[in-house]
Amino acid sequence: MDQAARGASALAAADFSSAVTHYTNAIASNPQAVDYYIKRSTAYTRLSPAESASALQDSEVAVVLANKRGKRELIAQSQLRRGIALFGLERWADALKCFDWVSKIDEKEKSLKIWVIKCDGKLKGLDEDDERRKVAVKEIPEIELPKVAKPAPQPVAAPKTEEKAAVEGVQTPASQIRHEWYQTSDTVVVTLFAKGIPKEKATIEIQQDSVAISFPLPTGADFHFSLDPLYANIDTSASTSKIMTTKAELTLKKMVPGLKWPSIEGTELSPDEPATSTDDGTESSAVKHAVPTIQANNSVPSYPTSSKSGPKNWDKVVENLKKKPKKAKKDGKDGKDDSESDSQQDDGIDSDEGDGVNGFFSRLYKDADPDVKRAMMKSYQESNGTALSTDWNEVKRGPVETSPPDGMVAKKW
Repeated sequence: MDQAARGASALAAADFSSAVTHYTNAIASNPQAVDYYIKRSTAYTRLSPAESASALQDSEVAVVLANKRGKRELIAQSQLRRGIALFGLERWADALKCFDWVSKIDEKEKSLKIWVIKCDGKLKGLDEDDERRKVAVKEIPEIELPKVAKPAPQPVAAPKTEEKAAVEGVQTPASQIRHEWYQTSDTVVVTLFAKGIPKEKATIEIQQDSVAISFPLPTGADFHFSLDPLYANIDTSASTSKIMTTKAELTLKKMVPGLKWPSIEGTELSPDEPATSTDDGTESSAVKHAVPTIQANNSVPSYPTSSKSGPKNWDKVVENLKKKPKKAKKDGKDGKDDSESDSQQDDGIDSDEGDGVNGFFSRLYKDADPDVKRAMMKSYQESNGTALSTDWNEVKRGPVETSPPDGMVAKKW
């Protein structure tokens, strides 16, 4: 229990002398506490005999502090204690004035009427020229407030400096350091989650086919993280890195924009390839080194289809349409068979005037039954031209989603 609490207990138990002592100690610790002065002033007036002069001094300090804080409740209590102390000093006109100030703030104060009646009774028996009839008090006393003692500066101990340096280092254990990655059409972002990586001591290397990060640990060892090789080459001049309070982030520019990386690295090496580890021999959570398996993507785009025979090579269809097939002679004198004609028939394409592709789809749509036509129209329109289906039973189930070819992204305009 602190001194103020002890003072309150003593005041409630009518031990006014102890209350004065405890509140004096409380004021020494906090000389700006308005309530402490109000309570000590109360204890002074209830001593036997009362120490009204000391009570007046505390109440006036309380009035000034309460006005500085703008607390109306504290101002009213301070002025009430001030009036009671002035009454004990037989300054009845001044006391009556203090009670008047209290009534303007809190007219419901229970003891206020009693003290006003007491002051009026005392003033009635005085001569007109009696000094005790004159009002000499001001609403806010002109007194000097007690000064707050400034604590002496404490010297900074050497162990605290060492503790601060330790906090500034890596705070994440090596076994809990992890990494994540995601990609956009143009970049790959790799994030290493480690709290407190020292910027001035960390090393980040960004090569065309690999990246590496290393920094010291509080144990004295170095932590190493590498992705070598990457799934595909990157543009080192356009790639960036930054170290933040909780992580290190690498933004790698793809050498081939639009290329989708299925993984951050290529295929892993053989089992005897050493894993990434710290200098003290502990294996870290870094990804093992891998060999590149980048292959040129020369395959043609694959479009969605409802055909049971699989997707059609439309590039081959267009190429065949651009050619002008020679008509086979009826008598077969040219010594050649009808292979070219058969080839066209195998592709299901007839020679029409104008654009061959349009002719093919026109012929396909023209000869189709109503359900096939509806399926073709609905699938083509709802998929934004990325799908063409002839199966009405499948298409009628719901909207046909946009399905762009691999490596392309559908955008809403």
